[in-house]
Amino acid sequence: MAGFDHVFRATPDNFGALVLENSDRGPVMVNYWSPRAGPCMILMPRLVGLATAYGGRFLLVTVNTDEHGSFARGHGIFSVPTVKMFRHGKIVDTIHGALAEGEFRTVIERHLVRESGALHVSAVAEHSAGNVDRALTLLTQAAMTDPQNARIAADLAKLLILENRPAQAEAVLHALPEAAGKDPQIATLRAHIGFLRAAAEAPAREVLEQDLRAHPEDIELRFKLSALKLVEDDYAGAMDDLIEILRRDRGCHAARTGLLAVFQILACDSELLFRYRRRASEFMD
Repeated sequence: MAGFDHVFRATPDNFGALVLENSDRGPVMVNYWSPRAGPCMILMPRLVGLATAYGGRFLLVTVNTDEHGSFARGHGIFSVPTVKMFRHGKIVDTIHGALAEGEFRTVIERHLVRESGALHVSAVAEHSAGNVDRALTLLTQAAMTDPQNARIAADLAKLLILENRPAQAEAVLHALPEAAGKDPQIATLRAHIGFLRAAAEAPAREVLEQDLRAHPEDIELRFKLSALKLVEDDYAGAMDDLIEILRRDRGCHAARTGLLAVFQILACDSELLFRYRRRASEFMD
């Protein structure tokens, strides 16, 4: 429509490019209307106002059913106003009638591309291309934009752990709200960080094993040994020590969450996972 940057008139010829193709980039709202229908004349300014207010985060496309009646009927339009929201070439929402502005805001918000989501997707692409620093920058921006998103925080923490920056990873997870922090994936990552810290503070494996033979009841020594074994990819040895800790102290939270974290790592090794789950079951109730 003339004078409005984010409002367009559709015809059968341009509908594919204007609506279907653009809906891959973001939501496209199509208003099927008639200038002879009073409710349509009430609704149109509301939708134009919303398109202007959102500044291009969705497109408003109008189809005049008086001019393109058969085309509209082919889209299942038999009364106006009818508004359809398109995303990735498909109809994802439909509203019949001149409802209040808030109803349309709800639909728009449901399908908007969040800034954090776009940053997250870009970060994954950069990491896949080997651009680790760029991926970290984008993930950090995404986490700051959407601080309650546990999925973004988890991916940022994973990348920081891979880059041997566990303290920063721990800070990212610590900043999550309490509810998000209870996510099983977040608990697993915290356990990984605990292992890394314990391994970094531990003496050589031979020294730990010697000390543990002299003091088999020392849970802290045994946990450090399990952490070293995990870092060395000795999963069975790490789980042996964690189960032994739980046998001596069922209330040891670090051993319990650590064992669950190792189970997550072993998801692709069903035989080893099954064997140790069965061994640990009597201490994990």
